[in-house]
Amino acid sequence: MQAGPPPTPAGGSGVVEAALKGLCPRCGAKSLFAAIVEFAPRCRACQLDFSAFNLGDGPAAFLTLLVGALITGLAIALELTLEPAWWVHLLLWLPITTAAVAGSLRFAKAMLITLEWSGRHAPGMTEDCRGQSSPDHQQGAREGRITASE
Repeated sequence: MQAGPPPTPAGGSGVVEAALKGLCPRCGAKSLFAAIVEFAPRCRACQLDFSAFNLGDGPAAFLTLLVGALITGLAIALELTLEPAWWVHLLLWLPITTAAVAGSLRFAKAMLITLEWSGRHAPGMTEDCRGQSSPDHQQGAREGRITASE
């Protein structure tokens, strides 16, 4: 028996659309974020617990480096072509960098939580294996090497 593709988020929207709009992956309500890049504790509509999803700091570190490299390249190009005063760089690049990091971080976090939810509810998943990880992780948990919080 073949497993189909993972389910799309509620409301039939795709992962990218759900991430752009900050939609709850279960019900499709616009309730994923409490602030610009901070998740709400749970969905206001269906009570899905967003704190159960573990994204860590990976998206923040990756996007900060990526946006930083892009902005640095653009700032060097501007300096070599127009040679503006230092304060022009400050007034131009500081808000652009802040907006780019916050915007891309919001999108990346929303996309990752939607993908994680979709993966947990993929066809063929049983109640026993939802939220579980690899057999090595399960074996480590049985032997007491890994706690439930890891």
